[in-house]
Amino acid sequence: MAEVRLVVQSDDFGMCHAVNVGTVQAFREGIVTQVSTMAACPWFTEAAALAREFGIPVGVHQTLTCEWDFLRWRPLTDGPSLVGEDGTFRRTVEEARAGIGHADAVRELSAQAAKFAAEGLAVEYLDYHMGSSVPAAYDEVSAAIGKPFIYGAEESKRFASIEVLSDRDAADKKPWMLDYLNKLTPGVHLLVTHCAAPHPELASLHRPGSDTYRWAEEYRLSDQSVVLDPDIHQAIKNRSIQLTTVQAAFS
Repeated sequence: MAEVRLVVQSDDFGMCHAVNVGTVQAFREGIVTQVSTMAACPWFTEAAALAREFGIPVGVHQTLTCEWDFLRWRPLTDGPSLVGEDGTFRRTVEEARAGIGHADAVRELSAQAAKFAAEGLAVEYLDYHMGSSVPAAYDEVSAAIGKPFIYGAEESKRFASIEVLSDRDAADKKPWMLDYLNKLTPGVHLLVTHCAAPHPELASLHRPGSDTYRWAEEYRLSDQSVVLDPDIHQAIKNRSIQLTTVQAAFS
């Protein structure tokens, strides 16, 4: 019988301490197999230390946007098109797509990848934060460092499916996940999550009622609950689903 293989990815490692703590737990005790990590964010150094300590497979979560009201991060490089009036990354993919130049994007994303090497981390893959801001830049940086950009036109075709757990109502996530696992077909599937530990830090990222408020706390805590749930573990075991990483699945 052909194997059903599942990559469970947790995004935004390095964004803040609550995300770092939750992601480590999701990897060590849950079903998360690889972690997309943000080099331009303030808690990257802690994330890098945790990845080294626990042997967490990491990818570059290529970052050209920052969606939060009160947690604002800046690029590692000085490309003028990368930032808005406050000197930080633009808030939406649409703003970034309209304003960022290709050369500035390539230089910034190359610096982000280089920061992993400076921390002694081996990059296994690349993806992007929030969405595709400068499409050709992702392909160029991926080719330069010789690692797959998993959302690229060709690389994405290697997956039998790509799904996101996060942006669903909390009460619906576990039933959806059980149904998802039950229906997986032979091949390699990618499930993207956003995990975090309960911490007041999450609620402080945004103004009440802002466009991103559900992504700050609600989606992350409910994702955390699902990836740690014993019933989810048992469903994976019952179906003999092989948990894997991009590097292991496609090497």
